[in-house]
Amino acid sequence: MTLSICTYPDPVLARRAEPVAEISEEVRQLASDMVETMYANQGIGLAAPQVGKSWRLITVDISGPENQTELVTLVNPEIQWRDGETETEEGCLSVPEFRSKVQRAAKVRVTGQDLDGNAVDMEADGLLAVCLQHEIDHLEGTIILDHVSRLKRSMYTKKVSKWQKQD
Repeated sequence: MTLSICTYPDPVLARRAEPVAEISEEVRQLASDMVETMYANQGIGLAAPQVGKSWRLITVDISGPENQTELVTLVNPEIQWRDGETETEEGCLSVPEFRSKVQRAAKVRVTGQDLDGNAVDMEADGLLAVCLQHEIDHLEGTIILDHVSRLKRSMYTKKVSKWQKQD
């Protein structure tokens, strides 16, 4: 089932997500719905808070909605270490019509669990590293606007206010 995506300034996006205590059928269904929602919205990553559920759960597929060949679903993901620096242009499904260059680590090591409860320990670089950092940021209550200048954030906030008045 395709879910609604929460957009800035929804308060769920600013909260630290709760750890998933047990990988239940509800968690698996949410993960499945998140994958469907991510692909339907042309995304390459989605975190549970973006669909209104404050749980530490992310889905990532850098092959994109066209290929759907590199799906990674992580429960309770944590970044263990970061190495190097890279700057890439990012967008976010929860921050529509906004793109900006963001500084991130070039390489990361992430641990967590898969949907069967198995431990996952992965190193990533390139687009996968950027995407994992972006989605894990969501679990910490951090969005792309938190990585940009106050001026850019203020301009985007004004744009959102105009959209809300038009609705």
